[in-house]
Amino acid sequence: MPEHRVVVSAPQRELGPVDSVYEVFADDEKLGELRISRGGVDWWPRSARLGHLLTWEQFAARMEQRP
Repeated sequence: MPEHRVVVSAPQRELGPVDSVYEVFADDEKLGELRISRGGVDWWPRSARLGHLLTWEQFAARMEQRP
């Protein structure tokens, strides 16, 4: 199982139009970035030009789905 590491770049403040960015690594290889803002949640794979964008409602629905 890979060892995961998350690096946080988030100032302490209420989220607004500027994303808080969380870099996610597995065994020192960057998997991507989780970007969180007032508008929703975005996942940017390491080599992507576009992220996968979810509103907060879409994110909540996905998290509640059963596998």
